[in-house]
Amino acid sequence: MRTLELKIPPAVIVLLLGAVMIVISRFTPAFAFFLPSSRIIAAGFAAAGVGVALMGVASFRQAGTTVNPLQPAAASRLVVSGIYRRTRNPMYLGMLLVLLGWGLFLGNVLAFIPAAAFISLMNRLQIGPEERILAATFGRAFTAYRAAVRCWL
Repeated sequence: MRTLELKIPPAVIVLLLGAVMIVISRFTPAFAFFLPSSRIIAAGFAAAGVGVALMGVASFRQAGTTVNPLQPAAASRLVVSGIYRRTRNPMYLGMLLVLLGWGLFLGNVLAFIPAAAFISLMNRLQIGPEERILAATFGRAFTAYRAAVRCWL
């Protein structure tokens, strides 16, 4: 799995998992559920996810550092302000919220399995390698930040 680290754009993973969620929901109708106002709640999750992710992008842009998740070594600054005071990975958190909203929209319990897989995939393929690079690049500043701010929430 190490060969896949920092190789697949997280947005591609989200799209693939979203497609898997559709397949799961179509082929497992016995696990469908009904939640009053589920579409509104789903839209809320998705909107919150997009908002959180965009706040992360905006913080990176404001700091003048790269937003390319495949090249964390190109980071010129350690961003610890804005949304990054609450979570070390707002862009990935935003993507997760969108997947959770998609699962609610699909209305199938098993459709949430790929959303859970997203957490594991991001921890393994993105966050772990990114944090190793950030620790090597920013040293104690990153170590202190990592100790003070949660990875996801």
